Amino acid sequence: MNHRFKPQAPKPKQSSLIIGRQPLLEAMKNGKAIERIYMLKTASGDIIPQIRNQATELRIPINYVPVEKLNSLTQANHQGVVALAASVAYLDLQDVISHTVEKGETPLFLILDGITDVRNIGAIARSAVCCGAQAIIIPDRGIAALNEEALKSSAGALERIAICRVNSLLKAIDELHLNGIKVVASEMEAKSKLQDLPWREPVAVIMGSEDKGVYPALLKAADEQFHIPMQNNFESFNVSVAAGIILYEAMKQRLDA
Repeated sequence: MNHRFKPQAPKPKQSSLIIGRQPLLEAMKNGKAIERIYMLKTASGDIIPQIRNQATELRIPINYVPVEKLNSLTQANHQGVVALAASVAYLDLQDVISHTVEKGETPLFLILDGITDVRNIGAIARSAVCCGAQAIIIPDRGIAALNEEALKSSAGALERIAICRVNSLLKAIDELHLNGIKVVASEMEAKSKLQDLPWREPVAVIMGSEDKGVYPALLKAADEQFHIPMQNNFESFNVSVAAGIILYEAMKQRLDA
């Protein structure tokens, strides 16, 4: 039997780690952007509830892990808590919607569902900035970390577009709807074609992973589904290429208005 080699994820640089309970709590209180918190399953003590409460308020995901995971991240005295500093700042979705509208722009957002390759995310962000999209919405779990590799792949685009991290994409869709933003999903089996959608309207596009596509509940919540016309009987476009095609069509229609 052939076993496919799976490279291990690179270990975070020590400079990107926040180690220990008090340093983490102070970092959060001082507005430090944090990607994720790794906490010992059995962690206890007066400061632990404070960390949890602050993380909830700031929408920072907490992964409860065994001590071996923490020890693999650092040899320092971690006190059962290690956090990974974020390479980008996360913004509130409603604030981004309001800011976009106040500037007189028509919202063009991306919703990323289950995309775990940082290079794809970086390439998507690059196309988003080039085509005039204002925001990328991501879930707090099930997606690649927006780390230094993602920033490099995006050629800096991740620092030039609003990134909104939410604890539920379904709730995010509800919030978009409440603000008059149509939600559409890229789906290979959909009847509507990409070019037939009204891209001049406020819209958010759901992009799913290449292996599983868009999560069924998100497809159901979308206002409309569409496909990208293709020639030849081939699997599909790479997700970052598909995002670029979609965003270019949206930009083209808006420029032609």
